[in-house]
Amino acid sequence: MDQDEILLDCEERMEKAVSVFREQLKGLRTGRANPGLVDNIRVEVYGSPTPLKQIAQVSVPEPQQLMIRPYDQTNVAAISKAIQSSDVGLAPKVDGRVIRLNIPALSTDRRKQLVARVKEFAEDARITLRNVRRDANKHADTSEKDKLLTEDICKATKDEVQELTKKYEGAVNTEAAAKEKQVMEE
Repeated sequence: MDQDEILLDCEERMEKAVSVFREQLKGLRTGRANPGLVDNIRVEVYGSPTPLKQIAQVSVPEPQQLMIRPYDQTNVAAISKAIQSSDVGLAPKVDGRVIRLNIPALSTDRRKQLVARVKEFAEDARITLRNVRRDANKHADTSEKDKLLTEDICKATKDEVQELTKKYEGAVNTEAAAKEKQVMEE
């Protein structure tokens, strides 16, 4: 691999790691209704697990409530069952053609648990970023041994990989701090 390929691969993988982290944060309950809470729920319809957002419209009619309106009314029971069996921790109320999810206020203990969860997700993301850095550095060393890169270019590549790592770790830390603040304030 040449220097550009190593850096491009590294940056793509780091961007993906941060993207996964953002998706994990969306699924955390903060005491406010957010359609992201139910994005990861898969509903068994038409013979296969389907993401909820593909079979229903999710809206926020009130700050403490989510409303799920299935495109096909026959899926109401399946959606309700999927929500109950998920780890969201909300009880669906079937209201004719729609499902309502009331978001209760968070207790102080629950807020602390959520902050711990945010920290756990952030640490997982940082570990992933460091693994990507390790792989990129290994590629640079291998390319140097194979005489594809000079010693100076190899060192410059490793320096740029380190800069990318710092950039993406900074993004993870910033988003984690913002989410922790949001959880503790609301």
